[in-house]
Amino acid sequence: MQKIRLATRESALALWQTNDVAQRLRAAHPGLEVELVPMTTRGDQAIDQPLVEIGGKGLFLKELEIAMLEGRADAAVHSLKDVPMELDGPFELAAVLERANPFDAFVSVKYEAFEELPYGARVGTSSLRRQALLRAHRPDLVLVDLRGNVNTRLAKLDAGDYDAIVLACAGLERLGLGERIRERLGAPRFIPAAAQGAVTVECKQGDAAVIELMSVLEHGPTRACVRAERTMTRLLGGSCRVPIAAFASINKDRMSLEGLVGNAADGTTVRGYASGPVSEPDKLGEQVADMLVARGADALLP
Repeated sequence: MQKIRLATRESALALWQTNDVAQRLRAAHPGLEVELVPMTTRGDQAIDQPLVEIGGKGLFLKELEIAMLEGRADAAVHSLKDVPMELDGPFELAAVLERANPFDAFVSVKYEAFEELPYGARVGTSSLRRQALLRAHRPDLVLVDLRGNVNTRLAKLDAGDYDAIVLACAGLERLGLGERIRERLGAPRFIPAAAQGAVTVECKQGDAAVIELMSVLEHGPTRACVRAERTMTRLLGGSCRVPIAAFASINKDRMSLEGLVGNAADGTTVRGYASGPVSEPDKLGEQVADMLVARGADALLP
């Protein structure tokens, strides 16, 4: 291929991620022309409604996938966290890039750390997973829905609408806003969403030319970790309707996976942990999913 067209959402973060992919491709394939095809998705437009009410994460992909099917784009760049556990249609993940910081960020104007929040503080987040974890540790907090892109959310915080908000560390750091992070909420206390911090390139299934071009972006350890996380989440019926967290890490030839199912209303959580060979991420995901169900997670699932 002499030219490739990358579909992308129009948010600042999505454009940063797609430009990063484009720069890597140009460096690896001298002479390759890379064109960005920005577009707005329904998920971007419906910022006044919770995702759970309007169709879930797939709303951030649909327009980009249609562009590929209609021949207006050759591939699409996504935050892998936003990609449904099962792709809807003839698509596959051509590459998974090396993961950035996978954890959540505590962001506040007044307070340096999560534990400094006063009783009844207002915390903004639209994620049911984050709500469940916040309530598990601080049931006194008032959790308020928060949608919009990163800059919109920060502007609402700065305007005094919230005492604190919770965002992804990776998004803030990619946009040069790492200084806004007051505290990194790490595992095992705060487990991230499956694949949080990872970027992926989606293409039409079996598109050998695109897959070959993208092979230079592939990061095997990240692919293995997110596969375990996504397998666990998928087996539990994971979607934005269910507070599920998953985080895998690798130490030599062993992979560990921490999983959690929660209740956003009262902070009830069920946790599981297991380890296994790096070469068997699906098996590890299945093991932790079964463990969570055996410990009562099915009572929290729809």
